[in-house]
Parts: sequence; structure tokens; C-alpha cells
Amino acid sequence: MSVGADPDQITDIAALEALYGQPGEAAILKVADRLTPAYRRWIAASRFCLLATVGPEGTDCSPRGDLGAVARAIDAHTLALPDWRGNNRMDTLRNIVRDGRVSCLFMVPGSNTVIRVNGRAVVTTAPALLADFEVEGKHPRSVIVIRIGEVYSQCARALLRSQLWDRDQPAHDLPTPGDILAELKAGFDGRAYDADWAPRARKGMW
Repeated sequence: MSVGADPDQITDIAALEALYGQPGEAAILKVADRLTPAYRRWIAASRFCLLATVGPEGTDCSPRGDLGAVARAIDAHTLALPDWRGNNRMDTLRNIVRDGRVSCLFMVPGSNTVIRVNGRAVVTTAPALLADFEVEGKHPRSVIVIRIGEVYSQCARALLRSQLWDRDQPAHDLPTPGDILAELKAGFDGRAYDADWAPRARKGMW
């Protein structure tokens, strides 16, 4: 069914609000325009986040992780995320250079709390900032600096429904990146790719 052919499609905000009603007091009260002490402490404990961006080709969402805090507070209105080594697609960075709007979801294993930050970002190579993220004598090639527009905690129901931290799903039952690549390109050696990837990633972590 095409989107335009759906007679039950909701096409205006009034209809959407009529269906869902208004948010409760806590859903409004939790929104801050800065890092309060509690929000700052929570983000400092997060080693993993999802970073969403938007650009001319559409949207992108990228996982980000670090040994310690994945993002550091420069002040109550600003966060910095180092851009460590990846696959060099630069989808996130390309989007930020062209359209600074970003959203981050910060997570901590075992906690059903998720903290969202919405704001605008820039990509910088300021030497002092790069040096601040030094690991094992290595520096990120750039740092993403986010000016916070709003920060708030997400509803925990999604994590509770999924029992995200309570279920064990064996990884060996899932397709590997090599399996996926072999499906996409005839003759691609997926097993060799998977076998080589882990040691290669360890050598190029930073």
C-alpha cells in the first residue's frame, strides 16, 4: 500500500493530538535547556550513545562508544564527542557539516533510563580539544561539539517491554557482517572477512 492510498493515515497534528491526548506533567517538567547536575552526572556515566543527524540525502543514526564517558561536558550547554576510527564513510560528519541538527540517546547497560539530547553540532579540529581526548598517545581526527537545545529522560517503557537487559540472544544465531556482505556480492569471502575483522579492529581501535 502506498502512503497516499491509506485512508487511515494521520495527516495533521490536530488528528494526532486527538488520538493520543496531552502529555502528563512529568513529560513536560523533565525537559531542560542545559545540563542540570543530575543530567550531567548521568551522561558522564554513559559509555555508549546513538547519534542521529540529518542531511540532503536523508537521516543517519550512528552508534558511538568509548572506554570512559562517550561524551564530555564542556559546560552546562555544550557536549563534545571525539570521532574515533571507523569505516571512513563519514555519514555523520558529512551531515553535520551541511546541517547541524543532531539528537543523541545516551544509554548505560542495566539501566532503563535513556537520556536524550537535541541540539546543533559542529565538527572541529581544534588542537587543544583533540589533545584532551588523547588515548594511548593517539588523538581523534576531529571532535563533534554539540550546543544543547534540550535534554530530557526518555520514557522507560520501550526498554521494559523489550527486556533489553534481561534477555540473552545468542550472537551465533545471527548473520555476521561477512554473511551480509556475501549476500550482497557474489564471490565475496565472508568467512575470511569475519576472521580478519576482530584483530584488525583491535589494532585500529584509536
